[in-house]
Amino acid sequence: MPSSNGQTPDLSAFEGINASDAEMRDVVIIGTGPAGWTAALYTARASLQPLVFMGPEPGGQLTTTTDVENYPGYPEGIMGPDMMQDFQTQAERFGAESRYGMVTDVDFTERPYRLLIDGETVVHAQTVIIATGASARYLGLENEQRLLGHGVSACATCDGAFFRDETVAVVGGGDSAMEEAMFLTKFAKEVRVIHRRDELRASQIMQERAFDNDKITFVWDTEVVDVLGEDQVTGIEVINNNTEETYVMDDVTGLFLAIGHTPNTGPFEGWIDMDEDGYIQTKPDSTYTNVSGVFACGDAQDHVYRQAVTAAGTGCMAAIDAERWLSEHGVIDEPRTETEYHATPSAASAEAA
Repeated sequence: MPSSNGQTPDLSAFEGINASDAEMRDVVIIGTGPAGWTAALYTARASLQPLVFMGPEPGGQLTTTTDVENYPGYPEGIMGPDMMQDFQTQAERFGAESRYGMVTDVDFTERPYRLLIDGETVVHAQTVIIATGASARYLGLENEQRLLGHGVSACATCDGAFFRDETVAVVGGGDSAMEEAMFLTKFAKEVRVIHRRDELRASQIMQERAFDNDKITFVWDTEVVDVLGEDQVTGIEVINNNTEETYVMDDVTGLFLAIGHTPNTGPFEGWIDMDEDGYIQTKPDSTYTNVSGVFACGDAQDHVYRQAVTAAGTGCMAAIDAERWLSEHGVIDEPRTETEYHATPSAASAEAA
């Protein structure tokens, strides 16, 4: 059953693995960012005893964020890892079971679906909620990773307010970089857009908006080669690609990477419909994928907003969709949550859409 992009699923990873006594679960959630933990909370409260695989980076991108001040319910702000621990604690309080492990391959040929954990153990699932998120692309610099959350960021919306009246740099030349730069002008006194070429890839209207903004300056034909600072960014070292001259911008205290994100959807290629960038495509007004009983939420299917609060919202949607699907396919009795308060289509109508 190939996806609409014409790819044929690869099942070779399952060869030679004995799954005769594989564990069976009604709901398996893959991923543990805000979307995954919210889906776990809702399905656990519905007494579905979800099994959550935490993946290679439990907590997702928020584990690399220090202060989170834009999530409702935390008026004083909270550290990203602490917030994800709160999410996990709440979901587990209602019966969600979390395990370390990564879903490396899937078989969506027929129900129950097969999930291969760490390339060696099979788990069967009646429904699957994909909440694997997306990973920001970085430059690959050693100090860049060390200073993540301490002046290095891939989300201006998340961290821009921490750089009031400071000088920050944005790396990139596309629409996302222009959007990040313009957002940062609300806080920073100067925003330098560093681009390795002498022209932008951004759309014409985005270029014009950036060029017209007095707070934005452009540094052409230039790349960042190092990030300076012990506990906080105190400058960046750059190189001019034409002259090969390196120099330090010692007044830059924030470095924002806007060179794209990569959705963590590799294990689902060939099964799930995706766009050209690998983001999962869901049916309108739902979290349904093209595979019956498989749902997607969070940054794995959202390339527009990419916020913790929107991810959590789609995690709630996926849980309700999965519960209704289980009921309408006779796996469980009537839905057990307060879904009568949600004026959403039935599972059958969403599936037929």
